[in-house]
Amino acid sequence: MKIGIINGSLRAERNTEPVAKFVHEIAAQREGAFGYEYIDLVDYNVPLLTSPVHPMVVNRNHEDSNVQRWSDKIDTFDAYVFVTPEYNHGVPGGFKNAVDTLGPEWVGKPVAFVGHGSVGGVRAIEQWRQIVANFSMPVVRAELNFNLFFDWKDGAFSPAERHQVEVNVLFDQLEELTAKHRS
Repeated sequence: MKIGIINGSLRAERNTEPVAKFVHEIAAQREGAFGYEYIDLVDYNVPLLTSPVHPMVVNRNHEDSNVQRWSDKIDTFDAYVFVTPEYNHGVPGGFKNAVDTLGPEWVGKPVAFVGHGSVGGVRAIEQWRQIVANFSMPVVRAELNFNLFFDWKDGAFSPAERHQVEVNVLFDQLEELTAKHRS
């Protein structure tokens, strides 16, 4: 089974990248039935959702080639980890748009959240929980929250030792939930 770790920031200089890579590095050390893949949203150049046809009814056949590439990639996974920054007390617009451009690719697949921001990304994660409910995506209880004031030193991401344990707890819960939903 495959789990996609999505770096949900589009900014040129982004704090999300080292967080997502940290999470992926821990995933790469895990053994078992699950494979993890790092997905960088910036690689897909997903345009604004302007299609007159609702994503839930296009049957995974998107007009825009970038959206089709994004759809094809997302559809290969059994579950996801959304690594999300918090912008203005909410979800980042580019990531939200990328999620909105798809439909059945997300439906029923489990998701976990890793956030970062001035209060650890908790407000963005709470909004994501409401958003993914529309796709009937089950959400694990565990989440990770990286605080810009404590987890960055001199501008560099520097997670506390406890975060490695927390990432593995998140993965354990996500793998268990995914296995239940696939059986």
